[in-house]
Amino acid sequence: MLTMTSLSSRLPLALPSSHLWLAGMALLLLAGCASQGPIDESGRQSGQWERQQADVEAFDTWALVGKAGLRTPEENISANLDWNQHPHYFRMLISGPFGGGRNVLEGREGRFSLSNSDGRFEAETPEALMEEQLGWALPVSAMPDWVRGLPGEHGSYQIETDELGFPSHLTQDGWEIDYRDWERVDELWLPRRLVMLYDDVRITLVVNQWQASGE
Repeated sequence: MLTMTSLSSRLPLALPSSHLWLAGMALLLLAGCASQGPIDESGRQSGQWERQQADVEAFDTWALVGKAGLRTPEENISANLDWNQHPHYFRMLISGPFGGGRNVLEGREGRFSLSNSDGRFEAETPEALMEEQLGWALPVSAMPDWVRGLPGEHGSYQIETDELGFPSHLTQDGWEIDYRDWERVDELWLPRRLVMLYDDVRITLVVNQWQASGE
């Protein structure tokens, strides 16, 4: 006579507790990896820009030290920038070759001045002032937003994001802004290197130091 043995009688009633613990840890690790999302080599993580955007918009009082490179078909020169920005006031120290020495550009409540060894000059916009006195101009009116990775509130724009959701390309006021590198400043990710293009003018800005005002 053949005897049939049920499958259940040949299987253990429960897994050993050590196996259950290992299985649980594996599930937790898998869940953690799934929630973490992609990360790039700098440490940026998917979803971070969306979560921090309101804080970046509120970060309106700061200082940065960096270097700007200006390239046109006729020349390729650079200058150092020491820039302090407040909601209703800014001061930008421009020094180096295309600054022609030491120039202090200031703006307060719609009034703009540029001071250097030749005197103190004023104009209706910072761009007009720089063009008149230096022969070139940065897009100063829009840059407080652009250097933080934000579009300005003064006109329409188009923005593209990378695979992590961070701004990668911004078009506004005829300018094309490419965000090439980011760094973590306290709890915020801020641009470290960006390239601004307008017709045949190319400006590369590298930020060596970000600092919240008062630190």
